[in-house]
Amino acid sequence: VQLQASGGGLVQAGGSLRLSCAASGGTSSRYVMGWFRQAPGKEREFVSGISWSGDMTYYADSVKGRFTISRDNAKNTVYLQMNTLKPQDTAVYYCAATLSIVNVRTPSGYYYWGQGTQVTVSS
Repeated sequence: VQLQASGGGLVQAGGSLRLSCAASGGTSSRYVMGWFRQAPGKEREFVSGISWSGDMTYYADSVKGRFTISRDNAKNTVYLQMNTLKPQDTAVYYCAATLSIVNVRTPSGYYYWGQGTQVTVSS
């Protein structure tokens, strides 16, 4: 499975962005999908995850209530709607795929990773 993340950019604090992760080369609907982010000098951290059917979603406490994850299996695409962005949301955002919902919050549990898209939030 190849993953291609897009939608990052520069936005002012309080603004919104929608990230997309397009999957190809496999049956992506089988996979649990996750979004992670990594800021300079920091470890990669879990942001959000979604089950293969879309009926179960998971969020880091830092983004709960502001970010919404969704997926369209017909388009092999996962989305991350990010609202009320804060400067501390600035990071490279990565999408990833795994088979088990047990691993949804753990970077090491993911098999496939996209290339990352930069999100920069100015104050």
